[in-house]
Amino acid sequence: QGHSVETGGGSVQAGGSLRLSCPVSRNTDSSACMGWFRQAPGKEREAVATIETPGHTTYADFVKGRFTISKDNAENTLSLQMNNLKPEDSATYYCASPVYEAELLPCAAIFHNPGRFNYWGQGTQVTVSS
Repeated sequence: QGHSVETGGGSVQAGGSLRLSCPVSRNTDSSACMGWFRQAPGKEREAVATIETPGHTTYADFVKGRFTISKDNAENTLSLQMNNLKPEDSATYYCASPVYEAELLPCAAIFHNPGRFNYWGQGTQVTVSS
């Protein structure tokens, strides 16, 4: 889709914070819904958080109160602020937007369907140690 890879991952101690970001291209079609997904080895990819115009957000239960998704239209970036990280948050994190046929659907309709999203890059690794 012409996007750079996700950035901001790293290794942190439990309770630490990371901020993940990915660029949103000005020269490609945008999606009303976009978000962050993650996948740990041996596990299925799962939604973490999504955001859509005019700013509605949806979070997985396991990150509520700890993670915040945001879009900066001026800087053309999608970010995920991750606070109070836990070892179970260790995974590769990806930016994503709906496939063409699902572009007009609200985030809530496809939140639990990772297969209906295109993943922008190869992801950024987050490792949280005890």
